[in-house]
Amino acid sequence: MAKRKKRRKTNFLFKKGKLQLSGVISLVLIFGMVVVLAVQLIPRISFSTNPPETTLNTTNHQKFIRTLAPYAQTMHKKYGVLPSITIAQAILESDWGTSQLSDRYNNYFGMKGTIYQTTKEMKTQEFTNGKWVTVTARFRVYNSWKDSVKDHTMLFVNGTNWNRDQYKGVLTAKDYKTAAQALYTAGYATDPDYPSKLIELIQSYQLEKYDQQ
Repeated sequence: MAKRKKRRKTNFLFKKGKLQLSGVISLVLIFGMVVVLAVQLIPRISFSTNPPETTLNTTNHQKFIRTLAPYAQTMHKKYGVLPSITIAQAILESDWGTSQLSDRYNNYFGMKGTIYQTTKEMKTQEFTNGKWVTVTARFRVYNSWKDSVKDHTMLFVNGTNWNRDQYKGVLTAKDYKTAAQALYTAGYATDPDYPSKLIELIQSYQLEKYDQQ
């Protein structure tokens, strides 16, 4: 009885039992495309029930503003500092209350001091001779954020030991743009972009509305 010939495999990868290089290459390319598509799609799939980060940050920002606004308005009625400026400075100086100085020591405005018992030594960035440098300074420690806001206001009211009228331009300013520039002119901050940063915050979060209430 004649022996039956063994059938050689013929398909996508094999032709008459021999592995085809072109088939292997095609398979590798298809697999690679599948991997690329998977990588692109996976980040879009979320199993978290938490809101998106941008929404969460916006919620926290609004909460921060609503917390400070009433007291900033109280200080405005008593002493004349525009609430929009107070809030914007608190945002900028404390990074929305998340900086170590504000979170741990209730210092929302980077207020410095000299008394050892009521200050903490920390590193900070200052703009000197056209560049940013890291320096060590002593910053005031407060019992609450309200104490920080009041001390910040009284700095403008009382001025400094060497110039009682140093911040007069801030107190007499009728709008936030004038007040922001007056702060820099008076030497409150070394950052040349300080006024524009405050103005941008005020406009982005419509803080000027608190000046009218």
